[in-house]
Amino acid sequence: MPAPRLRSRSLRKVFRKVSGGVVSLQYKKKKPKSAKCGNCGAVLKGIPRALPFRMRSMAKTKKRPERPFGGVLCSKCMREGIIDKARQYYNTSQ
Repeated sequence: MPAPRLRSRSLRKVFRKVSGGVVSLQYKKKKPKSAKCGNCGAVLKGIPRALPFRMRSMAKTKKRPERPFGGVLCSKCMREGIIDKARQYYNTSQ
């Protein structure tokens, strides 16, 4: 029987071979859900599904794409947003 702190479905079970060739059961945290677009809810490409302690040690360029609204909007929504802003600007300036 595992320790009470490990009797949780929020932890996943991983079988690992430890020293002596014995296979033991270890409990690890599950990966977080993938990042979603703030506008349409699509899965964002270029953002890793990593735990916060792994994300802290990553370089900033590996955490999100280097484009406007990178890590917040998908490329399609970003493109539409920029085009809409440009249209609003040119319509009001006339």
